[in-house]
Amino acid sequence: MKILVTGGAGFIGSQVADRYLELGHDVVIVDDLSTGKERNVNPRARFYRMDIRDRALREVFERERPEVINHHAAQVDLRRSVGEPSWDAGINILGSLHLLELAQAFEVHRLIYISTGGAVYGEPEYRPVDERHRIKPLSPYGISKHTVERYLTLYGKSHGLPYTILRYPNVYGPRQDPKGEAGVVAIFSQRMLSGLRPTIFGDGSKTRDYVYVQDIAEANVLALTAETGEVFNLGWGREVRDIEVFEAIRRAVGQQIEPVYSEKRPGEVDRICLDSSKARRILGWEPKVTLEEGIRRTVSFYRLAAQAEL
Repeated sequence: MKILVTGGAGFIGSQVADRYLELGHDVVIVDDLSTGKERNVNPRARFYRMDIRDRALREVFERERPEVINHHAAQVDLRRSVGEPSWDAGINILGSLHLLELAQAFEVHRLIYISTGGAVYGEPEYRPVDERHRIKPLSPYGISKHTVERYLTLYGKSHGLPYTILRYPNVYGPRQDPKGEAGVVAIFSQRMLSGLRPTIFGDGSKTRDYVYVQDIAEANVLALTAETGEVFNLGWGREVRDIEVFEAIRRAVGQQIEPVYSEKRPGEVDRICLDSSKARRILGWEPKVTLEEGIRRTVSFYRLAAQAEL
């Protein structure tokens, strides 16, 4: 199967691409490297450095004729979306629409769209949050990601485009950029390994649902053959507090470091975890790597990376 992975040089997209290649699929990657890294691109994939809004993307479709699109490319900076909503919408909505138009024109067999469980639901009315929960995002980022979900529903009904939507939890693991806005595990790991005190925004009680990146990659494999037109939450269904993540990383690093506390950031929900029982029932997916084990693997990755730079 020929699969086009947008954002395939990024933290998650690159590992999804790797997994597809392991299974024998033909993989094409499109990424503008604005946040992704060329070193993440598997040499067995064909790589096009390109923004998904670029008109030249049509030439990639003409040359490659992908059967499946796995759409990871996005801007994911929630704080910047609050300050620059037009910029956020230009990438996440208009860029995705360009991709949908090409998918229709070139008769793509399936589109797997990566959405967000943390930002589309807003402050939950109940936890864990299932797919029937009301959509009420608190940020332009959440609005833009859900807007594309609605366009997919339209394209599915009006144009017959098969699609699957995966709503991610907080994903962590190797290759996550510790210099980025998101990725608390990567940020905390690098700072502690450098002997620096990480910053916790809020009082440490904010909760998220953390899933290791390899478990997320497996969901993208299962989505290749899943029933189309479905939305799936991915998560453990467990709330993990910021301070618990900090303490788990501190144990893995082996340093007695205390956090710095700062004001909560605008647009963030206080508590959330995702009910993935639908994914378990229909996709046959469930997470396997525990938080302690995933953090141990992640800290080992950044420790080795720091040693390689010496």
